[in-house]
Amino acid sequence: MNLSNLLKVMALLFIQLRPKQWTKNLIVFAAPLYSMQLVNPNVFWKSLVSFFLFCFISGCVYILNDFVDRKADRMHPDKKHRPMASGALNPNLALTFGFLLFVSSVWVANLFNVSFALCLILYFTLNVFYSLRLKHVVLIDILLIASGFVLRAVGGALVIDVPLTEWFLLCALWLSMFLAVSKRRQELYLLQNKKGTHRKVLESYSVALLDQYNSIFATTTIISYSLFVISSEHSNLLMWSIPLVIYGICRYLYLIHQEGKGGKPEEILLEDKHIFITAVMYVVLILISLY
Repeated sequence: MNLSNLLKVMALLFIQLRPKQWTKNLIVFAAPLYSMQLVNPNVFWKSLVSFFLFCFISGCVYILNDFVDRKADRMHPDKKHRPMASGALNPNLALTFGFLLFVSSVWVANLFNVSFALCLILYFTLNVFYSLRLKHVVLIDILLIASGFVLRAVGGALVIDVPLTEWFLLCALWLSMFLAVSKRRQELYLLQNKKGTHRKVLESYSVALLDQYNSIFATTTIISYSLFVISSEHSNLLMWSIPLVIYGICRYLYLIHQEGKGGKPEEILLEDKHIFITAVMYVVLILISLY
């Protein structure tokens, strides 16, 4: 294999890891941010490594999923362009790469601590079950999507060995449920408007039901975050972040109901200027309040 072909294969393997999805993993920085340790070089380094480890582990799931579905993907108008489905990337090579990446990622995680390594393994296992079977089981699919966000937040705490507070976990849980329901709601919206791919599990949902779920989880997210802030010793300054959280959630609901978006939070964060500016203002305010 000459250098040109090698670089092409490396580029295809990188694409196979779906880097556009990596913004989801930014939640690993939540624990070091709120524990006031993010400016510690050692903590920041560990958090940065954990971010990439979650990116690599999720990439392994995508490799396995695309390997299994490569024949069906060839019949799909969009998925047929994926590296394995299009024939540009050798499936066996991709699978071998995924296996080596998984083993090396877990090995690196274990160098930090066993708990973080186990968190990565659990994240991988749940996502594999979701991809191969459980994404077709009503409600379980939403819970597993949400669990991915929660485990990222938990992993961010485990890698730097900081305790997890009850309100932090509840905030992560309810926000994760909100994002997971939003994903299914947008898929159902696209299907009803003949713009999306049919998922069997969508037959078990209705827009009205998912809207009720979203109302519940949006409310519990705001309440949990407010209590999380009030219970903090820096509550006087952190209180100012509550309006930003409320606006961010309301803006997200606007995108869901008025523009039919919400299925891909990693894209909304970068594409919607209102969400992006709110997120930047939120992080700046947290840094000012805690540091």
